Amino acid sequence: MTSSSFSRSSPPAALVDRPVIDWVLLVAIASVAAVYVRAIAFTPIEARQGAVQKLYYLHFPTALGAYIAVGVTALTSIVFLWLHDERADRLAEASAEVGAMFLLVVMAMGSIWAHVIWGTWWAWWDPRLSLTLFLWFVVIAYLVLRGAIEDPAQRGRYSAVLGILGALLIPFIHLSVYFTDAHLHPMPIVAKPDKPSLPPEMLLTFLLSFAAFTLLTVALIRARYRIGVQRDLLAAMDESGGGA
Repeated sequence: MTSSSFSRSSPPAALVDRPVIDWVLLVAIASVAAVYVRAIAFTPIEARQGAVQKLYYLHFPTALGAYIAVGVTALTSIVFLWLHDERADRLAEASAEVGAMFLLVVMAMGSIWAHVIWGTWWAWWDPRLSLTLFLWFVVIAYLVLRGAIEDPAQRGRYSAVLGILGALLIPFIHLSVYFTDAHLHPMPIVAKPDKPSLPPEMLLTFLLSFAAFTLLTVALIRARYRIGVQRDLLAAMDESGGGA
């Protein structure tokens, strides 16, 4: 948990009273569970890769969720640098934590898939793997930086710059399979210029998974933001008590 935000005033009571776990988060979790029931029990097994291909319905949507979270961190960092709004700084922090978690899941699921299909847990020469790991390190550095700087305004400025720079890696990660032949990742089969090449049953499962993980991303960011609000309220109360 990083240190408190730079606000010296108590957050609005309406925000503080909102529960961390709400119906949006519960619906998101239920949606992800339902999608995986469909993926495991009702989606055909891919002929060449076998059952391990079903990790695709977790791996790729989680990667897209990570892109969304890191993108929100960058956008709210820009807002913070422009408006100096503590809510943008708090939202950037919440999104970065969700993004770090999703990137870790992406790499873990990718390693399991790679061990079965490529015969190795990790291929350093694959640019998408290396760039994804580098992005994870940047996001972790963002969170470490927030915990290392005591001055709230300075912490917000420095971390905002790092959050923006991290998001610049996203297009390079997505397009890395086009940059060089020294890659193991397959070319896009859904997000490609012409129509997707997945069979209809698999494409429907993927689209449902993408929707479920997008909802989960939003729900987790909301929940983490509310934790930040409650944390800042406690910090403001401690300061008021100390000042008294």
